Amino acid sequence: MKISVLGCGRWGSFIAWYLCNHGHEVYSWGPEDDYSYKVLKETGKNEYVTLDERITLTCDLKEAVERAEVIVISISSQGLRGFMKRILEYDVSDKNFVLCMKGIEVDTGSRLSEVLVQSGVSQDKIAVWVGPGHIQAFTQGIPNCMVIDSANPELKKKLVDSFGSDLIRFYYGQDLIGTELGAAAKNVMGILAGICDGLGYVSLKGALMSRGAREVARLIKAMGGNELSAYGLAHLGDYEATLFSPYSHNRGYGELLVKGEKFAKLAEGVPTAAAMKKLGEKYGVDLPLTNAVYALCYESEGEDCKTACEKMLAKLFARDAKSEFYS
Repeated sequence: MKISVLGCGRWGSFIAWYLCNHGHEVYSWGPEDDYSYKVLKETGKNEYVTLDERITLTCDLKEAVERAEVIVISISSQGLRGFMKRILEYDVSDKNFVLCMKGIEVDTGSRLSEVLVQSGVSQDKIAVWVGPGHIQAFTQGIPNCMVIDSANPELKKKLVDSFGSDLIRFYYGQDLIGTELGAAAKNVMGILAGICDGLGYVSLKGALMSRGAREVARLIKAMGGNELSAYGLAHLGDYEATLFSPYSHNRGYGELLVKGEKFAKLAEGVPTAAAMKKLGEKYGVDLPLTNAVYALCYESEGEDCKTACEKMLAKLFARDAKSEFYS
């Protein structure tokens, strides 16, 4: 299969590496002035992977789009709508799109597949690839399970059957709303996990896993999805990699937040918290954990960081008692 992976950062470079090593003809695209692209161009590798010589690295977007049967996108979620304007300058009527990214558009509250539909791509041409696993583990040969979901059952089956291997076991997703929302929301819970680590409250992360999944389940249900999706691979199944792993960007962001230090890499949970807060208000869903992350990331400027985190936790514990599985 001819595949072009657009975006050659952390996940983009891994996906190109993975797909090439499992029998596909792969182009890896990045902007010419992008740091990630420059590193790969100059050295043939980055801190995660060494590009296989069979992979064509290019900064020519037209070439990458036009030669592909499947276009995989792996960029920052908030830049997707603008990026699609560039892609749709070319004829993509016969292309399938796979989103290997997790987030919700802050300005609109749209899921990322919805951003593509709103940009003019047919829903039947769109799939998402999400789930647990870290590049550092995959490149050591440590296997994991992931999920591919789509509104198009035939596309979903084709991708799962073509992309699966002894390194990644794929499952067929059954709820696009829940799969996308759950995948994005786990990054918000990752920030809270990092805060727990920073405060020395590691044992609290078990409760965070339970309450976080329940919170996300309520929102998925209100938005028309299957609340059980919150307990699947896209969300709860990704908690080890997000709430516990030293490789987790969002967990790292939260841990440094307690210390008042800046995290140098992308933490998608920050804009996702803002987007989810809006969705909670729109659908009338109680999202105490999400709202706590939003307040810390957007409303606590000028306050001592550790104190702000401790106050946030105390406020959560002071909430009125509720039934464990309240709706």
